[in-house]
Amino acid sequence: MPILGSLIRKAYELRQFPIDIRFIDPAVEQRRVLRRLLNSARNTAFGETYNFGKIIGSINFIEEFRSQVPVHDYSSIFKNWWYRSLNGEAFVTWPGRVKYFALTSGTSETSSKHIPVTSDMLRAIQRASVRQLVSTTKYDFPDEFYEKGILMIGGSTHLLYNGTYYQGDLSGITAKNIPFWFQHFYKPGRRISREQEWSVKLNEIIRNARSWDIGIIVGVPAWIQIMMEKIIDFYNVKTIHDIWPNLAAYVHSGVSFEPYIRSFENLLQRPILYNESYLASEGYIAYQRPGNRKSMEMILDNGIFFEFIPFNESNFDAEGDMKPNPETLTISEVEEGKEYALLLSTCAGAWRYLIGDTIKFISREKCEIALTGRTKQFISLCGEHLSQDNLNRAIGMLQEELHVKISEFAITGIRCGNLFAHHWYLGTDNSLDPELAARKLDEYLKVLNDDYRVERIEAIKEVTAEVLPLQAFLDWMKISGKEGGAYKFPRVLKSSQREQWESFISSIKNTI
Repeated sequence: MPILGSLIRKAYELRQFPIDIRFIDPAVEQRRVLRRLLNSARNTAFGETYNFGKIIGSINFIEEFRSQVPVHDYSSIFKNWWYRSLNGEAFVTWPGRVKYFALTSGTSETSSKHIPVTSDMLRAIQRASVRQLVSTTKYDFPDEFYEKGILMIGGSTHLLYNGTYYQGDLSGITAKNIPFWFQHFYKPGRRISREQEWSVKLNEIIRNARSWDIGIIVGVPAWIQIMMEKIIDFYNVKTIHDIWPNLAAYVHSGVSFEPYIRSFENLLQRPILYNESYLASEGYIAYQRPGNRKSMEMILDNGIFFEFIPFNESNFDAEGDMKPNPETLTISEVEEGKEYALLLSTCAGAWRYLIGDTIKFISREKCEIALTGRTKQFISLCGEHLSQDNLNRAIGMLQEELHVKISEFAITGIRCGNLFAHHWYLGTDNSLDPELAARKLDEYLKVLNDDYRVERIEAIKEVTAEVLPLQAFLDWMKISGKEGGAYKFPRVLKSSQREQWESFISSIKNTI
């Protein structure tokens, strides 16, 4: 009898009770969060500059906060504030000295960003992680499930230290700070997690895989798929369940899982639970609760105050850059089905900060959202307004109809005389006719997006596709310094990134 698993499950169920008592009003919960944030930061340089003490005393302090504190993107908040924290100054935008900075370039930037990660934020992330883990008691897992290992593939826990702060990927920072009680379940363990070279870490995971009893895998789909394929090949087995028979759940974050579903299913002996979480470098935003098939529930009481900018031409330019003085909405003002860019004010010292992600509300009443893409990762050369969500769904439909696996893809927009054209890059090791693929993707998008259908007649002259081996995408990630479990391939290639990619493809065409 799995006594340990039974005890752990019972502890989770007891922990679940207060979590399941839903807040009466999301707006009230967010009001409490903002008041705590302002009160905590009132004596920082930022809080004194914008007179947080006075704002807190206002009857309509949320409106006062929004009118007094400007909206920031990374460039503005770093230039004016975060650089001081990076230089070791304390009490800049949050009390104390910042010990950790998460390095992130997302999928659209060339230079790394330094995002502050405070002790308060680490505790908030841990609380949210425990909530998501506890929510598994709502699924019909046996008691044995709660004794199994949790394999988390992310950045290295060997953080760089410059004498003032540590820097690294957020997944490495959080893994380095996991609570003591979780270390028994955590794989690949401290030694392998410290490895900085992805290929070395991957080989270590492969060699140790058979000795672990894994129940949950956490990580970016592309790299998890590669890991499972290599483990299956190394041990000469048919599926990953031949190595980890108790694998029951996969938690993915930061990228749509839809294009990967078919590939994953081919690596499994039986279905597993797919669960989505939304953990950004700036904080834990949402996670998928039992019963939510296509959405995640926002975490509204855990150190983040949310605002929402309608993602339209009034607030963003053609390159996805935020315009001055954009319209902002609170949780009580949003509408279902509309796309919004996220603004966060957090216990890490971000204030009205644009994180670059776009979401839409699936249920306003339950505060359930779906991640639709990035403010800079969309394509709209002439008003076609194609989001990552549109692109992901089109690729999913292509895989379903043609019975192919497309593990990676990207699209770029180009001039075609006086008109425009779209060019797709499709990463697959299956046989695929590029002309057929382009025609099918074009047909799907005409159904998925009315703007695209109109512009396809008026301004988009042609749609083409190029089929490449999956390895080409992985090699480009490697030479770009973005190899490993923490990185994602950009879905929309623009400007210098497009030039770099096309130059790379030209250089390897003779070897493909």
